[in-house]
Amino acid sequence: MADPLLHIPVMLNEAVEGLAVREGGRYLDGTFGRGGHARAVLSRLGSDGRLLLMDRDPQAIATAQKEFAADSRVAIRHGNFSTMAEWDETSPGLDGVLLDLGVSSPQLDEAARGFSFMADAPLDMRMDPTQGESAADFLNTADEREIADVLWIYGEERFSRKIARIIVERRNESPITRTGELAALVERAIGRREPGKHPATRTFQALRIRVNGELEALQRGLDAALDRLKPGGRLSVISFHSLEDRIVKLFIRDHSGRVQGSRRGPPVAAAPARLTAIGKAQFPSDAEQTANVRSRSAVLRVAEKMPEEGRA
Repeated sequence: MADPLLHIPVMLNEAVEGLAVREGGRYLDGTFGRGGHARAVLSRLGSDGRLLLMDRDPQAIATAQKEFAADSRVAIRHGNFSTMAEWDETSPGLDGVLLDLGVSSPQLDEAARGFSFMADAPLDMRMDPTQGESAADFLNTADEREIADVLWIYGEERFSRKIARIIVERRNESPITRTGELAALVERAIGRREPGKHPATRTFQALRIRVNGELEALQRGLDAALDRLKPGGRLSVISFHSLEDRIVKLFIRDHSGRVQGSRRGPPVAAAPARLTAIGKAQFPSDAEQTANVRSRSAVLRVAEKMPEEGRA
């Protein structure tokens, strides 16, 4: 298991400050990872505070159990944050929800998990290896059009059709089972077109998102968080690519009570206001980006649930 001390939490202070933690509040960290954000939240809680920890990765939950199980203020659950509303611990309502999206550094760094093309390993990519189909399962059973659609939609890969065609041609000879094999296929298909960026970057991102159902889970998780947050409760979300950030941005906007529409059509009646954005999108400082290269694409958005009387 990766050493949790080697994991550097992204935008730690900004994300936790966004929660406006109160000593006696109840908070949920839906993406425990290796606990960087959780430790910071817990350090601000008093004896009456409550911290709920979730993660879909069994290794992350093992770390949480080892470090926090003895703390009476902490409850731990193995599961996707999209199911938070199904957990009885969230029934009293939450004063804050923190989500640090995407793949964690320990998952990337452990070659056997199959998330990275930097080392040859089984082509898995599941955040929860105990369920669902692996990336290899998907690539070896999906038709060419579905593979191309996944690469285009989730990876914004311009050469998605060409890559999909080569994948299908290769698997007809023998199944694709290794990260190194897939990375080599992509490089053969499109070459090294972007300096400083491996040609398989978008393909691996797309497959990871598809295999883990990340965007669908995010939408369900945001809905669940809004349902469980108390009035005045905060939602603090760190995204790492435009697809995630767009979902978060539109979710906050769509629940802000603002009139939607375009200049070419009549305005659309606004839904009742349930959220208000706290400040603008935040980005890592230059110093953090220098110290932690994986923080460079991070975007933090914070919103607060409005009191009932504040609804339109």
